[in-house]
Amino acid sequence: MIKNIVFDMGNVLIKFEPGEFMDIAGITNPEDRRIIHDELFVSVEWAQMDMGVETEDSFEPKVLARIPERLREKTKNLLHNWAYPRQMIPGMEDLVKRLKAAGYGIYLLSNASVNQPSYWEPLPIAKYFDGTLISAHVKTVKPCPAIYRLFTEEFHLQEEECVFIDDAPINVAGAIACGWQGIVFHGSAAEAERKLKELGVQF
Repeated sequence: MIKNIVFDMGNVLIKFEPGEFMDIAGITNPEDRRIIHDELFVSVEWAQMDMGVETEDSFEPKVLARIPERLREKTKNLLHNWAYPRQMIPGMEDLVKRLKAAGYGIYLLSNASVNQPSYWEPLPIAKYFDGTLISAHVKTVKPCPAIYRLFTEEFHLQEEECVFIDDAPINVAGAIACGWQGIVFHGSAAEAERKLKELGVQF
């Protein structure tokens, strides 16, 4: 029986769309957008921030050294402030609220940097969560088996009582391999609700 609903964060609860972040920053030139996308958002260091090896502050001089001077100030701003303003995935806050009201444990398991609490905790949705585990804080990332084990140990949960919702199929597969149930999120709160109910979640 499922007792706990565990959510990923980016592109499940809040949007993570580098193209939109660059739109907001006023970066319109296609080549400039490619440079920032490649050197910032899909860089090794971005992944290392999720692993707790790098921080935004330690990454900053490295990324700025790799890009043209004209883009440095906007790149610095994106590195530190991409999460502002935060945009929620439509319908997900309501889904979380109803699951919480129905008595389910509500948790967050996300690959993110040590800076995550600064933009997560002010969100209205955060108050519904019984616990969060961020990859950088434990120095391992999804889909490594260790992070799912650390999660259930941290919150004293049983694997078979957890369902994980993530937009990355490999992360859901990792959870399933550790004895959880899983749902791949495709951007639709209604679809996520239907799949939860198919697993026996009642709300």
